[in-house]
Amino acid sequence: MEQRISKENYYLNIAETVLERATCLRRVFGAIIVKNDEIISTGYNGAPRGRRNCVDMGFCTREAMKVPRGERYELCRSVHAEANAIISAARRDMVGGTLYLVGRNAQTGELLHDATSCAMCRRMVINAGLSKVIIRTTASEFSVVDVQDWVNLEDDVPDLQ
Repeated sequence: MEQRISKENYYLNIAETVLERATCLRRVFGAIIVKNDEIISTGYNGAPRGRRNCVDMGFCTREAMKVPRGERYELCRSVHAEANAIISAARRDMVGGTLYLVGRNAQTGELLHDATSCAMCRRMVINAGLSKVIIRTTASEFSVVDVQDWVNLEDDVPDLQ
């Protein structure tokens, strides 16, 4: 008899299917929010509703400007997968829940082994009241982030005192 897939990989597989809707030319992400074994919402990275996606335009603005990965997100046309999942849910439904995140390289389709949430998405995850973020690192492995660790870090804003 085959062993059942873990709950974490079950939900990560669903997040991986969600990323197939992503429209970024650099990296595609899928996210789902789960609470009490119930999917609350899903999200993938893409331009805001009504605006043209990078895949439709045929170029990435940040890439055209030679912006390094992880910098100047305000120049990106996309709303991140985590943000879209949070936007699509009521806070009361997310509090104490888990966000599952999967990323792939848009050109090669290769799984991103170092995927994580950006500083802005971390802030949204914290404010949404989510308790954990589970990120796929290989086809069957994942890392678990306790959101309280992000709260305790406070490293995304420099101390100006």
